[in-house]
Amino acid sequence: MTKVIDIQCLRSNLDTHTLLDVRTPAEFEKGHIPQAFNLPLFTNEERTLVGTIYKQESPEAAMKKGLELVGPKMAWYVEVAEQICPDKKVIVHCWRGGKRSKSLAWLLGMAGFDTLVLNGGYKAYRQFVQASFKSLDYQLLVLGGRTGCGKTQLLRALKKQGEQLLDLEALARHKGSAFGWIGEEEQPTVEQFENNLYQAILELNLSKHIWVENESRGIGKVYLPEGFWGKLKAAPLINIQRPFEQRVQILIDTYVHDSKDDLIASFQKIKKRLGGLQLKEALDALEQNDLKTAAAIALRYYDKTYQYNLEKNKAPEIYNIDFGKNEENAIVEQLLNFCKQV
Repeated sequence: MTKVIDIQCLRSNLDTHTLLDVRTPAEFEKGHIPQAFNLPLFTNEERTLVGTIYKQESPEAAMKKGLELVGPKMAWYVEVAEQICPDKKVIVHCWRGGKRSKSLAWLLGMAGFDTLVLNGGYKAYRQFVQASFKSLDYQLLVLGGRTGCGKTQLLRALKKQGEQLLDLEALARHKGSAFGWIGEEEQPTVEQFENNLYQAILELNLSKHIWVENESRGIGKVYLPEGFWGKLKAAPLINIQRPFEQRVQILIDTYVHDSKDDLIASFQKIKKRLGGLQLKEALDALEQNDLKTAAAIALRYYDKTYQYNLEKNKAPEIYNIDFGKNEENAIVEQLLNFCKQV
């Protein structure tokens, strides 16, 4: 008999069992548990067909069609499962822990697998994740600063020094501005971003502070979940300052290898707020490969936006630190010393 486990037991069982998501490729693409492999019982088209028969005819007719579709592929399911998990220890789940997961669990059990079924399926996992963003106890340290301060580089340098980091931009595959998509892979869905963020939090030591960059609620096309957003806004904000000329150079270094067409497209995204004259000057500068002028125009625009948001920031504590012309190593050392006092 197949054993059923609750969502609270999933993490401990993943140490010994491989997770198989038997939903369709489309369902898996929309959002899945980060450790899962997709072994779909139905293709996208088959799932639609069975669902249509269920609604228009009857559950019995839908079941028969499902058996007709699955029957010829039974050996294939077992072969693929053996390739994914040669030790034959698996946890199987579908959307709600229903017929799809139980059917495949039965088949794999017959083939000699040690098989567990996740009670409540992916739906239970999503509910658990949403609740955990509020219930988990962890302390954030937020690093803020105007565009071009090199916050991402500083945070990654802190990580090399043994500090804990939640790299939101890496998880979102976006740098958080109109230019943020350049050089990045396609963003995950909002649902998958939340799953990946939750997994990243679990991999940290929650008894120690966690560095994170100050972000807007939206990072490109994804959004920070409400529970996490609340903790971010309630955390101390360390607002760093670096000279304008240094920030211009950091911005140039960040985008110098990217497509000129992509930079032009990004300036076009903010043309209404930038103004016609500034947009023309920026585009003319790019055409002449004058990245310094283009970067300076972008920074002046984002400086106004950042100052407006900083004045409205409701963080309980805001620490403003001017690092002058210090280089990255010196700033990292100062941040390490400062966080011991926060």
